[in-house]
Formats: sequence, C-alpha cells, structure tokens
Amino acid sequence: MAKEEKITLEAEVTEALPDARFRVKLPNNQEIMAYVSGKMRKFFIRILPGDKVTVEISPYDMTKGRITFRQ
Repeated sequence: MAKEEKITLEAEVTEALPDARFRVKLPNNQEIMAYVSGKMRKFFIRILPGDKVTVEISPYDMTKGRITFRQ
C-alpha cells in the first residue's frame, strides 16, 4: 500500500506557543497547530506572528502540520 503524499499550503502564523509550536491560519480560514521542521530549528530561523510560511499537512491528520519554509 502506497504512502499518501503530504499537502503543502501557504499559511500565516497567528500565535507563537511554547516548545517551538505555532498556531497558523490556512487560506480557508481554518487554524491548525504547526511545529518547526528540523532544518529550520538547526539553523535558528526565527518565526514570529504575522509571518507567511509554507506548511506540510498529512492527509491522515489535518489538525497538525510542519512549517518547512518562512517567506
């Protein structure tokens, strides 16, 4: 059985939470929890509320995501 591909969307950070987690707002006005990917954490890329980011979401759990890029 093949693994499902991740859904990639543009989003806006609305709130910074503890433990490098963020609440992000998707284009369809849905809010999800997102965490910072390993490469972004490794290179100390800062994310603040109001930043535009790229989020990967698993098709199995649409309430959580991973931030992979800050614009």
